[in-house]
Amino acid sequence: MMYSPPAAAPQASRAARERESRASATLDQPEPAIEKQPPLIQVEGLSKSYRTARGELVLFRDLNLAVEAGEMVAIVGQSGAGKSTLLHILGALDAPSAGTVYCASTNVASLSPRQAAAFRNREIGYVWQFHYLLPEFTAEENVAMPLVARGMNPSEARKIAANWLREVDLEDRGAHRPGELSGGEQQRVALARALVCSPRLLLADEPTGDLDGTTAARVFELIERLHADHGLTSILVTHNMELAQRCTRILRLANGRLTQLTDAAQPAT
Repeated sequence: MMYSPPAAAPQASRAARERESRASATLDQPEPAIEKQPPLIQVEGLSKSYRTARGELVLFRDLNLAVEAGEMVAIVGQSGAGKSTLLHILGALDAPSAGTVYCASTNVASLSPRQAAAFRNREIGYVWQFHYLLPEFTAEENVAMPLVARGMNPSEARKIAANWLREVDLEDRGAHRPGELSGGEQQRVALARALVCSPRLLLADEPTGDLDGTTAARVFELIERLHADHGLTSILVTHNMELAQRCTRILRLANGRLTQLTDAAQPAT
């Protein structure tokens, strides 16, 4: 009987070899670097002063501040320290004496008044200690006004406003005027109005300062929920340290300097 050598093993197909080669190459490649996003707010060398009959009044000088997207930052300090002025500058409501202020990659200090108004409408929501609702309009109409100012059809704006009133647990109060609402309800309407344009940044100046303790706690809890649910970046000026301690971090403005409070005061970075 004639001997027959064993058949050669079939060679792997070209497609299989290519798959193995790609897999090997992939294992050898480093993981792609994740690009770090710039802070939502970047302040450098910020100064603000006023000329008075007694000379120059310096509120602060050479302040630096970075606020990352998603942070909730509290600013505390004594009355007259410049906290509200700082908030106004960050929100393009006031101009600095020197320095740069970038918010959402925009140099807000360089905007014209018209550009600043459009920027505020698009990017920033404001809540003040006093609600500033227009008394002759209903809650729903007050909330809808920023959308109407943007040029939206009023009926469509009111639909969106109604949804935001639902967000702040006031869906049954849309037809009421401010005088028919409690202080806490008025502030919740103001909060809905601040967020109706879906801004990235919420600026709140003593948002609970005009409320009793129980109502203030409820309004702050609402701010916390909306901050988380809508991916906001929030900066709050407050005298209430108990509420401030629930924020991502606390900054103190005193003697023209901004410091970060941890276990002990440290310079803000």
